Amino acid sequence: MSEQIATKWDRNRERRMRWWHDARFGMFVHWGLYAQLGRHEWVMNRERIPIADYEKLADTWKPKRRPAREWAALAKKAGMKYMVMTTKHHEGFCLWDTAQTDYNAAKRGPGRDLVREYVEACREFGLRIGFYYSLMDWHHPDGARCAKDEAARRRFLDFTQGCVRELCSNYGKIDILWYDVSWPLKSPELWESAKMTAMARQLQPNIIVNNRAQLPEDFGTPEEHVQHAEKGRAWEACMTFNGSWGYMPCATDWRSVREVLGLLQNCASGQGNLLLNIGPKPDGSVPDEAVPRLAAVGKWLKQNGEAVYGHMNRTGGQLEWMPCGQWTLKGKTAYFWCRNWPGKELALGGFKTRLVKASYLVGGKPIAFEQTSNRIVLKGLPKASPDKIAGITVLKLDFASRPKQVLGAGCVVL
Repeated sequence: MSEQIATKWDRNRERRMRWWHDARFGMFVHWGLYAQLGRHEWVMNRERIPIADYEKLADTWKPKRRPAREWAALAKKAGMKYMVMTTKHHEGFCLWDTAQTDYNAAKRGPGRDLVREYVEACREFGLRIGFYYSLMDWHHPDGARCAKDEAARRRFLDFTQGCVRELCSNYGKIDILWYDVSWPLKSPELWESAKMTAMARQLQPNIIVNNRAQLPEDFGTPEEHVQHAEKGRAWEACMTFNGSWGYMPCATDWRSVREVLGLLQNCASGQGNLLLNIGPKPDGSVPDEAVPRLAAVGKWLKQNGEAVYGHMNRTGGQLEWMPCGQWTLKGKTAYFWCRNWPGKELALGGFKTRLVKASYLVGGKPIAFEQTSNRIVLKGLPKASPDKIAGITVLKLDFASRPKQVLGAGCVVL
């Protein structure tokens, strides 16, 4: 029966995933008790804080009123199309009003359902809704011993499946179920992953599911690096903004606007998505360093979004890396993201396809060009990059057919 259900979802995957492929860019939100300590979301484990001591954080946590509106407003401004929030991280504290445990936001310090506030904020700002759920649980008494005790495994799975059932039942339409860390059970059979996800899909027929319950499901999730998946496999690079998922004020190596845009280009060029994290402060405020960066990214995307959003073709095997920039590709149109402005001329070698038109993506002004059998030279460019937001100017090249560029490592022109 489970195989028949899985086959059904495989068949309609393209329809379910269409919005996600078009979206390209989402916001990850890691928020939990660990924010109060400000020393990484793994602080309970890394510092070996006793459960009894860590539990006290549940009563001292007092977030401000509806901080999720701030996140959603910023995500919208940044050009993000969806959000994924940690409903329960490894620490085991549930951010919703669950019947599975009293260790939750409604019954402890916050005194309310933080997941519901998040869902309402996403809907207010027109963002798709994702729920992160950590399978690993440091607080649950059976979270570790389930690997060695069958009765404990059954109790822990009943708890886990109960949590997933509530998340998929209590908040209306949910778009993404994002599992994480399937420790300590070593197989999807032991986790009953197929059964659990089949239940989620019966409750949420259009939901898409990631690969971290030890089954491939709808999309892969390379973490802290961009790795283009094989053709036909959907993927999303999840990245921290400053090296920590949770709020950690001493982590000061924030990604620049140019770096975030570079990640977006890299993901889009391989038909992937970028899920960029923020770790809100204990009260729910967005860290100050994130706000201007995301606002600038959104301003750039408002002007250049054509080179990011929607159906993309893979550049691999079609277009080559260039010293001045990189590519994204839509059918016959190649977008050159010029990061290192060359001055008055830009030469692009190795093109085997006839160029019909060259222009600036912003404003559409045509660019004069000459094309020979092995070279395109764009002429009459300004001395400095026209883009004043990040110094990344997108040049739009329309070809007679899908462009093909062949360079290789040698210098001989054949």
